[in-house]
Amino acid sequence: MLSFWLAFTPVPEGLYRVVKTVDGDTIKVSINNKIETIRLIGVDTPETVDPRRTVQCFGREASDFTKKTLSNQNVKLEADILSGDRDKYQRLLRYVFLSDGQNFNQVLIENGYGHEYTYNSIPYKYQKIFKQSEKDARDNSRGLWASGVCDKINQ
Repeated sequence: MLSFWLAFTPVPEGLYRVVKTVDGDTIKVSINNKIETIRLIGVDTPETVDPRRTVQCFGREASDFTKKTLSNQNVKLEADILSGDRDKYQRLLRYVFLSDGQNFNQVLIENGYGHEYTYNSIPYKYQKIFKQSEKDARDNSRGLWASGVCDKINQ
């Protein structure tokens, strides 16, 4: 019941309330009193809810990080004309910006919770930055790039 109430609590203009996190790269927000599913552009986190797959290495950590960071927060959403408005599952495709101005999609990548993801070889606005963030996370062994973090799953 609390999430229902929070979904319809007024928020500052231009911001949207995160009412649920689905997994590391998918959230639900209240937009004009309607709940919309948002798929973050340019990042893919390990799966935790896909019924066709087992939970992937570092998926729970990515999902928990998104939940801890975004639950009940007001965020700014940015579309990308190059990515289109919705994906094949009718989720809105957006960049999510935190109250301090950080691009949350990039935060996931730079902390090693996911990798840069280019859908169908279509470039997008922050692609170069996201690719550099992944390289930096890999080079510095952060998150899923840390030594041995997925070894026990791969045995």
